[in-house]
Amino acid sequence: MNMNMHAHMTGPMWMPTAPPTLGRLLAWHPQPLPVEPLACLLALVAYGLAVWRLWRRGDSWPLARSVLWAAGVVSVAAVTCTGVGGYGMEMFSVHMVQHMVLSMLSPILLLLGAPATLALRALPAAGHGRIGPREVITWFLHSRLARVVSSPLFTLPLFIASLYGLYFTPLFDLLMRSWLGHEWMLAHFLATGLLFFWPIMGVDPAPRRPSHVLRMLELFIGMPFHAFFGIAVMMSSGLIAGYFAHPPAGWHLSPLADQNMGGGIAWAFSEIPTVLVLIALLVQWAASDRRTAARTDRQADRDNDAELAAYNAYLARLATRDRPA
Repeated sequence: MNMNMHAHMTGPMWMPTAPPTLGRLLAWHPQPLPVEPLACLLALVAYGLAVWRLWRRGDSWPLARSVLWAAGVVSVAAVTCTGVGGYGMEMFSVHMVQHMVLSMLSPILLLLGAPATLALRALPAAGHGRIGPREVITWFLHSRLARVVSSPLFTLPLFIASLYGLYFTPLFDLLMRSWLGHEWMLAHFLATGLLFFWPIMGVDPAPRRPSHVLRMLELFIGMPFHAFFGIAVMMSSGLIAGYFAHPPAGWHLSPLADQNMGGGIAWAFSEIPTVLVLIALLVQWAASDRRTAARTDRQADRDNDAELAAYNAYLARLATRDRPA
């Protein structure tokens, strides 16, 4: 029986009563408070209204960014608003799917949607001496706080601590015992991923703008820690999370085997963000080189025009000087 751990859950929490199937994983997941559905709906509506505002003003917004933002929101909903959320309370492997999607996939898709850039373009200025949402975003992007939370000295330790400091300490079991703790943990996964990938992606404005090589370096420094975590969990001979020690008896589920599967999921997932981010960085790098080459060509054309004009003026002066009186 798993009542010794799950009995500590506070508040109504839907628990699955049958082993997972694809249909049950995709089914609606009832919650004490519909936090995730409302948050996802708000994210889609706010983004859509901002794009509509630009369209009414006659400005364009790339369709690809809208699609990527929607895909990011859908990925969040897929692991929080469906049966994945319920089975994530019973199976370590399903919980690890939640963690990986929220921290490694959803942030990349959301950041590629460039929400801060869209907000700065769509929101109206508050006027002289007044402070509105646009001014708050601008202040934050130029603040000391933004410089700190976007620094690799902050994002890398936070990214690593969200793995090792959570699962290899009693903190994980403590958070899983309450609905509020579980919700905080899911929000932490998403926030950690957003902070880690924000300066690396380089799509939205940021207090610092490292070169593409340095961004790749930051990515490659963080990913091995993630892979090592997955291997450590996968090869563990004992349970690292007591919460999952007693799955429903009728499921005939081995907690250790399920934990090892969760470690394999974490290890395999490290490849997905690496490929996605590298593709995005290479595309940005190529676009940056094209813009630089275009600027250089325009400057060269201006210089050539200036030289030609000066030469023609010189010839005109010679012709005037040599003209008979």
